Amino acid sequence: MSVSNTVTSHDHHAHDHHDHGPAKGLLRWVFTTNHKDIGAMYLWFSFAMFLFAGSLAMIIRAELFRPGEQLVNPEFFNQLTTLHGLIMVFGAVMPAFVGLANWLIPVMIGAPDMALPRLNNWSFWILPIAFSILISTLFMEGSAPNFGWTFYAPLSSTFGPPSTDFFIFSIHMMGMSSILGAINVVATILNLRAPGMTLMKMPIFVWTWLITAFLLIAVMPVLAGCVTMLLTDRHFGTSFFNAAGGGDPVMFQHVFWFFGHPEVYIMILPAFGIISQILPTFTRKHLFGYASMVYATCAIAFLSFIVWAHHMFTTGMPLAGELFFMYTTMLIAVPTGVKVFNWVATMFKGAMSFETPMLFTLAFIFLFTCGGFSGLMLSITPADFQYQDTYFVVAHFHYVLVPGAVFSIMAAAYYWLPKWTGHYYNETLGKTHFWLSFISINVTFFPMHFLGLAGMPRRIPDYALQFADFNQIVSIGAFVFGASQLLFLYIVIKTIRGGEKASAQVWENAHGLEWTLPSPPPYHTFSTPPEIK
Repeated sequence: MSVSNTVTSHDHHAHDHHDHGPAKGLLRWVFTTNHKDIGAMYLWFSFAMFLFAGSLAMIIRAELFRPGEQLVNPEFFNQLTTLHGLIMVFGAVMPAFVGLANWLIPVMIGAPDMALPRLNNWSFWILPIAFSILISTLFMEGSAPNFGWTFYAPLSSTFGPPSTDFFIFSIHMMGMSSILGAINVVATILNLRAPGMTLMKMPIFVWTWLITAFLLIAVMPVLAGCVTMLLTDRHFGTSFFNAAGGGDPVMFQHVFWFFGHPEVYIMILPAFGIISQILPTFTRKHLFGYASMVYATCAIAFLSFIVWAHHMFTTGMPLAGELFFMYTTMLIAVPTGVKVFNWVATMFKGAMSFETPMLFTLAFIFLFTCGGFSGLMLSITPADFQYQDTYFVVAHFHYVLVPGAVFSIMAAAYYWLPKWTGHYYNETLGKTHFWLSFISINVTFFPMHFLGLAGMPRRIPDYALQFADFNQIVSIGAFVFGASQLLFLYIVIKTIRGGEKASAQVWENAHGLEWTLPSPPPYHTFSTPPEIK
């Protein structure tokens, strides 16, 4: 579906209202209600968190470079794995997608801004406070949370360090930010679309975000309830998760994964949208099967609510439960397969070119599919008993989240960077960044499959001698991947500071309302909505 040809004549320069900002100085960023400013702040914040959580991963991999205790003690190792997971999920990936939503949704649907701009400002500024609290636990007495990002009870209730209370508070704030942001996205998409833009004419990225926003509104309160029960177990004498008081620690896992599995799709549905936006541009064809893409996204969102216990096969659930969750999990492969089929069909007989965003897109499709296959292996209950808590699981979810979510964000950054900054990035540097990332990510995570199949458990600071060679290869890959992200930072800053001027169209075959605006777009856009025929 294309909307560019349906836009009526529209003088975009008429909307360049310099009398309405941007304000000067630092306060511009504190008080801004402009969706482009807030989107940019989300993206920079997420990149800072990506580098911070990535540096924690570098320490983890340095410790695991050789067997035996090398750099950090086991207690601190557990804190590193906990903070790495929490910050990557809540601080890096999710805010990056929210940043893209802020920047892109209004200009894609012809809206002047988000529907609730002041709420938008507040949604963002809650996040730095929440993560400051979480990171500050590293310097507290008893040090940071050490129970893994899943914070299973009783590790987090009975045995959690004092800083667990600050962790709970920060999780509450992150959830609040996500819910407010999601309400804003829903309100914007349902109320501010340009005249004539029906739901089935929306860009696919907007569709995936609409569904993601409903997922967020549905599951974030579950997470809030989960950590609140944890808090009352710790301090107010309740026994939700305490077996000695009549509670059940396994119930914690049910509640957590009822939030946790849809959360996985919150981190991947917008990525599907990005890939579906980029692929048609560089294949010079329309997206194959637009309607089926929308329905497949809805189906994935629905199924994500009824598969949570596949994370818990080894907790001793009844056979009927194991079968139900095994088959529903396998069922997710059907709508996901529809998407992969449509992407391949879009490429079929297309006049493809391989600029950096397209390279990241192709890597996403191939590597995410690999991650999906290992997910299918994990969904088979008897096999899962063997893979549970091994490095095979680490390999699986990193294949889904790094070449999946992170590569899609990088593809989006390269694709829309000329539009945002008004300058083309350096293509040679972009491709260098891609190849370094692509090779190193596979060197890092592919051997982990074999480590897991050979029986290496996850979340351990030491391991048996026979795993040493593969662990050294994994660590070298991780160091190269980490270093190559500094090149990405350099490319982005270089592009912001100057370079070849980007045209409004930027890419030869790009479709959508955002490409009808100048590059960079004026501070205020679509004060008068365009008409879609």
